[in-house]
Amino acid sequence: MTRLSVEMLAADAVEPITSAGHAHLGIAVLAGIAVIVLLITKFKLHAFLALTVGSLALGAFAGAPLDKAITSFTAGLGSTVAGVGVLIALGAILGKLLADSGGADQIVDTILGKARGRAMPWAMVLIASVIGLPLFFEVGIVLLIPVVLMVAKRGNYSLMRIGIPALAGLSVMHGLIPPHPGPLVAIDAVKANLGVTLALGVVVAIPTVIIAGPLFSKLAARWVDVPVPERMIATRPSEELDRRPGFGVTLATVLLPVVLMLSKALVDIVVDDPAHTVQRVFDVIGSPLIALLAAVLVGMFTLGRPAGFTRGRLAETVEKGLGPIAGILLIVGAGGGFKQTLIDSGVGQMILDISRDWSIPALLLAWLIAVAIRLATGSATVATVSAAGLVAPLAADMSTTHTALLVLAIGAGSLFLSHVNDAGFWLVKEYFGLSVGQNLKTWSVMECVISVVAGALVLLLSLVV
Repeated sequence: MTRLSVEMLAADAVEPITSAGHAHLGIAVLAGIAVIVLLITKFKLHAFLALTVGSLALGAFAGAPLDKAITSFTAGLGSTVAGVGVLIALGAILGKLLADSGGADQIVDTILGKARGRAMPWAMVLIASVIGLPLFFEVGIVLLIPVVLMVAKRGNYSLMRIGIPALAGLSVMHGLIPPHPGPLVAIDAVKANLGVTLALGVVVAIPTVIIAGPLFSKLAARWVDVPVPERMIATRPSEELDRRPGFGVTLATVLLPVVLMLSKALVDIVVDDPAHTVQRVFDVIGSPLIALLAAVLVGMFTLGRPAGFTRGRLAETVEKGLGPIAGILLIVGAGGGFKQTLIDSGVGQMILDISRDWSIPALLLAWLIAVAIRLATGSATVATVSAAGLVAPLAADMSTTHTALLVLAIGAGSLFLSHVNDAGFWLVKEYFGLSVGQNLKTWSVMECVISVVAGALVLLLSLVV
């Protein structure tokens, strides 16, 4: 397992904003995280404000001058938003186009039309995984839950047998696969190769979603048997449209950015010559910005036009797609600020020393840190951003594949045990009409299965790649 040589890193390390020892710094980190948790859970403060206050508190607890702590936080916020802000915006636009044009409903209806009986849970996990590629988790839930409820009602299926595979597909995409905000931020923080991370993420995601979705849903259906809450069956977007895009063109549009980014990774491996014309071309078209921008522009024609959207309606769709991501951008940015404050306080060096002294594999350490922050804050995105900042120094002497696996280990840990401090917990509970106990036995356990299975697969892959 790859570990970092502290001596190699020392020459390039950023001068810490405090000279606190490890014990003092460890207490400061715990106190800073405690402030964030308390503000989010007890005082119901928005995560952006909680992260901002917590970052300054961390600097103060560590004994850093307040002006330097402020500089670290703002620098981290700015660099994070600069790195992933446009990508998050483009992903939101593509997701809104997919939903409003009826393209998502077309994928759902086509796959469900081919599935019957025992194949239905597998169809649901396939639908959720495809739809979940360009959509944020919360948007995917809102889009797919009416379908889940409708299928369970009309086919007389167990709600858990249909619902758990859909939730697993969305959750795995959210935690492991770019261009979702968490993986993108982690990739940026540890300087991982996006194409390699995407390819390995798919390798990890497929068995993970199978185990946590169709297979685990058999147990979930035995543990919890509830009727379909008909009050939650909502109108689907395409019901208001006269026509919608075809299945093939919709699927091609959704997969376009993934194909472009994977193509870049493949060309980098095969050609392996930065000066070669082919590699230079694919370095451009396979970059996340160009790949997502191309998908959005193509989607305006392949999704918007077949749905009968005018130029005005397309502009309205883009505007509505951007609105809801303001909070996400601010949380991600503040998480980046918190990450930079951790790094500049010297926490990165402390993590390196712990990893060396305790002989903890870097990937396992990354997973454990992400788990701890996820349990404390309830946010997978905050856990990913913060953990990435803490373990970023571990990637300094890692190979390209192990750096990508570090990102996946963080993403896997960030999904562990969604409980009462997670907004997603309450979202699932209300849509499915579950009690808190029932939600813990189904949704929360499913998240643990995803996290543990994905983490284990990452560790296994690290032994062979």
